[in-house]
Amino acid sequence: MHSLSAPTRREAVLLIFVFVSLLLFSRIGYDTTGIKFWDVDKSGASPAHTSALGESWRTRVTWSSGHVPNTRVVSHVPGWTIFDNLFVLNGTVFVVTDFPSSIPDRLTITSTAVDIFNGEDAVNSRTPGDREMQIISTSQAQRLFGSSAESIDGVTWLVNDPPQFITHYYHWSAELFFGFWRTYSSLDTSINEMGKSILPALRRIFFVHADADHWRDYALMNQWVLRSAFPSLTTEYSYDWEDRAAMGRPMMLDRVIFTDRAAAMHGHHFLSTGRTAAEPSALPGSAHWWSTIRANVIRVCGLDPNVVGDMAQTPVITYISRQEWGRRMLKQEDHERLVEELHKLRDLYGYEVNVVEMDKLSRAEQFELAARTTIMMGVHGNGLTSLVWMRPSPRATVMEFFFPGGFAQDYEYTTRALGMVHYGFWGDEYFTSPDTPEQAYPPGFQGTNIPIDGAVVARLCHERLLLQ
Repeated sequence: MHSLSAPTRREAVLLIFVFVSLLLFSRIGYDTTGIKFWDVDKSGASPAHTSALGESWRTRVTWSSGHVPNTRVVSHVPGWTIFDNLFVLNGTVFVVTDFPSSIPDRLTITSTAVDIFNGEDAVNSRTPGDREMQIISTSQAQRLFGSSAESIDGVTWLVNDPPQFITHYYHWSAELFFGFWRTYSSLDTSINEMGKSILPALRRIFFVHADADHWRDYALMNQWVLRSAFPSLTTEYSYDWEDRAAMGRPMMLDRVIFTDRAAAMHGHHFLSTGRTAAEPSALPGSAHWWSTIRANVIRVCGLDPNVVGDMAQTPVITYISRQEWGRRMLKQEDHERLVEELHKLRDLYGYEVNVVEMDKLSRAEQFELAARTTIMMGVHGNGLTSLVWMRPSPRATVMEFFFPGGFAQDYEYTTRALGMVHYGFWGDEYFTSPDTPEQAYPPGFQGTNIPIDGAVVARLCHERLLLQ
């Protein structure tokens, strides 16, 4: 019979190590009776561990006395601000900082969100007060909020606009959504041509002043764009905002892209272009910043963004006709001549030519055609919004027809912001940046007798398609 010998020093150390490890593991442990709800102290505690059974729930942020998380301005241009740790209580937004001089002028961040009209009284009515936003110190925040706030985690887009312009395909896809992504994408300057980005996906939108029926457009394009760009996204509306305010509890938003149309109108880029989405152009960004959104939207139509619109493919000319709209139409004889000249290009050079009325196509057909298009043309109108789904290249061109003397910057700015070339036409004359005229809406701008020289348009198309 063997006698038991005393453990060696090495064995004793190993036993102690194993015992301590088991003790720690049991304390961290897994709760098999249900999902844990975690309070996270942002004043210094590390984030809660994620168990193997599911994602940890982070519903509240707590802090010790005097250590309220500070709000940080990550990025800002008028109307487009990215915040970290932004607070909301009773429907009022609070910026918490002990360095108020570091916060941009409130007038360039937010507004009262009333409908936008011209005139001094209308402008004054949009000026924000303490009901809309307050900048407070950490000690004030401690007294106001106590020692915790409800956590709104991830990335939130807070839209502080009235429904006035949201319910329009152009103002949504080529202005509000366009400006939002240009702002957020400024945090990833490495976005490549195929849209690959390291940015966390948008988790939710707060439409603070719009209900569920007043952000969709009549053509049903807004919701397609949003749902295809961010499939997991949730949306909250004015009633939800009111519900949260009625709870009387502060909430802290991890990261917020805060947008406000009226605030953007104080920026000099807006004043020079008339486009609120022009303000974020002052931020850093990749030349391919929009490709992330384009790729997601056209993939839903079954298209491969690596291939569609590539210069190796047959060039595609798309003329978006408005001849049955009743306003902003070409002279009928000029329309017919234009179609004839485009078909000559098709027959001579093998270009694909499409003459379409966008409202006669399904939404998927509209996205698919725009994504393949090399040159898009038409009278100034909502159909040209589809230019945002074109693939930028040296040949990519938008040709917009105006009544002579008239000009609007909507599609001209949007085209340039995507790295493509825009030409405006007055009959047989055409112009491009930087030699564009002043914005003007002369009599005849909305009419049905807009002239165009089809031969001049066709000649310019061929010149553009010879570029390599």
